[in-house]
Amino acid sequence: MFQCGYCLWAYLSADSRTGEGRESALPFYSEDIIEEVRSRNNIVDVISGYVRLKKSGSTYFGLCPFHNEKTPSFSVTPSKQMYYCFGCGAGGNVFTFLMEYENFSFAEAVQELAKRAGISLPEQEYTPRMRQEADRRQQLLEINKEAARYYYMLLRSEHGQQALEYFKKREVSRETMQKFGLGYSDKYGDDLYRYLKKMGYQDELLRDSGLISYDERRGGRDKFWNRAMFPIMDVHNKVIGFGGRVMGEGEPKYLNSPETKIFDKSRNLYGLNIARASRRPQLLLCEGYMDVISLHQAGFDNAVASLGTSLTSGHANLLKRYGKEVYLTYDSDGAGVKAALRAIPLLKEAGLVGKVIDLKPYKDPDEFIKALGADAYQKRIDAAENSFLFEIRMLEQEYDFTDPQGKTSFYNETAKRLLGFTEELERENYIEAIAAKYQIGFEKLRKLVYSAAAKGGYVPERKELKSGTHRNKKKEDGMKRSQKLLLTWLIEDTRLFSVIRKYIGPKDFTEDIYQKTASIVYEQLQSGGELNLAKIVSMFEEGEDQREIASMFHTHIRDVESGADREKALRETIIRMKQNSINYRTARLAPTDMEGLQQLILDKRQLEQLEKLHISIE
Repeated sequence: MFQCGYCLWAYLSADSRTGEGRESALPFYSEDIIEEVRSRNNIVDVISGYVRLKKSGSTYFGLCPFHNEKTPSFSVTPSKQMYYCFGCGAGGNVFTFLMEYENFSFAEAVQELAKRAGISLPEQEYTPRMRQEADRRQQLLEINKEAARYYYMLLRSEHGQQALEYFKKREVSRETMQKFGLGYSDKYGDDLYRYLKKMGYQDELLRDSGLISYDERRGGRDKFWNRAMFPIMDVHNKVIGFGGRVMGEGEPKYLNSPETKIFDKSRNLYGLNIARASRRPQLLLCEGYMDVISLHQAGFDNAVASLGTSLTSGHANLLKRYGKEVYLTYDSDGAGVKAALRAIPLLKEAGLVGKVIDLKPYKDPDEFIKALGADAYQKRIDAAENSFLFEIRMLEQEYDFTDPQGKTSFYNETAKRLLGFTEELERENYIEAIAAKYQIGFEKLRKLVYSAAAKGGYVPERKELKSGTHRNKKKEDGMKRSQKLLLTWLIEDTRLFSVIRKYIGPKDFTEDIYQKTASIVYEQLQSGGELNLAKIVSMFEEGEDQREIASMFHTHIRDVESGADREKALRETIIRMKQNSINYRTARLAPTDMEGLQQLILDKRQLEQLEKLHISIE
């Protein structure tokens, strides 16, 4: 068998059914161990490895890695050891971040952070819920691995001759086919479905894998059929999805797996599992699978590509983990230029140095390599253009330089763009470079830049950060808001605990998530210690629960100013909650529960007194 530094076929050869090559079960850890791991990993340091953060007061801000945005709304608060996005509502502690970004289970996040902090973890058992989640994720990985193995074998059978000829025509060697695990999906629409069913996989799991869809009349149908197949692997060398190129006529020409529990195309890059170990000084960013394969075959093992989508901030942050320089080697046509112009600002926001490789007169890297070879391509890498100068060169094409007004407009627009460099030295260097290239004096261009700054023509206005959770989240009902509000009171001003606990206990929070949170908050405050908000988040296993708690911990009371108004608002909130608690327990009281009945009578009397009392929060 072909020997290489990395070969996907070697991974596919391991039998997941027997356990060979299968990920070992990750343990469940005690609360003390979890807290030690969390406290030894400063959230700012960890997230800075993924997101470019800038300090503003006591908080750090950056572009959210979980949704595309232009104005930073992603906050990291060192005092709380938590993050929260005011745009999309993503939030939690350092464990939540790795679970969301890396698609880790909770146990995997603990293990990764323990390794980072140099902590040895004791081996223990899973909780039932964690084992269920981990097993399901493992099953989806196994299904994708089995599909990749099946496609691989089919390419080398009589059924795969058309796809094999396609790869040969594209000059892909057998060794490279092995390295990338290239395969073929048969022309029959239920071929893979029948194969996986024989292996014992259930329909519900197959549907969740993204490989099978269901038709009421025909049953299970393959997502991919009659296509040359490109397995997609994550940075941990696990097959998480596929790309397929149709053989013959048909649309779409390229088809990708839908997003699943294990596949997020906005946070994975084709070929990164290999490129991450490259010793080359930069990463080459392509547009397609064949570009990556051709470059790797030519010796450029640092090539990656986005997965049927434009580059996102998630991709840029992922690239940042494995290099400081990214060279765009997109198609040389108009669409490729537009894609490069969209990608450049994202690379800059992530703190990456971007350059653009000129492929003309050839369309793409695959075509260039076939025509001129690896040495010529290396020369193009060496001569790659600074990304900002590329932007200005593309901007130049929009203006008529034979017209004095056109030339003036170009200089004014260039001056505005130079304001994007906030560091004076960097800005001055670019002014000097552009002044020399476009035959305008350094001082003249410099004055234009400062004139643009004075006018505020290009300085983007900072939008007011939104407070709240997901934009598409349903409006909370009044009682849920009251329970959330009371916890916010306690978190913002722990001095109120002595007042609130006289009337409201954890059992008065009728929403499960708030009742559990209240129990932990009350316990921490009664012990006389400070609130450990990040630790509270770790006590919830579900990601949605963690986001909800993070949202509450990042809500602020702004609508009440004077002390009298605050006291009135607090009193009304306590009364609403107490009344709701009484109604809730009355509806669920068993006829024989005399103790519960007596408590309800006492609570009703207390409520009557509350409606007459003045609550002081001084």
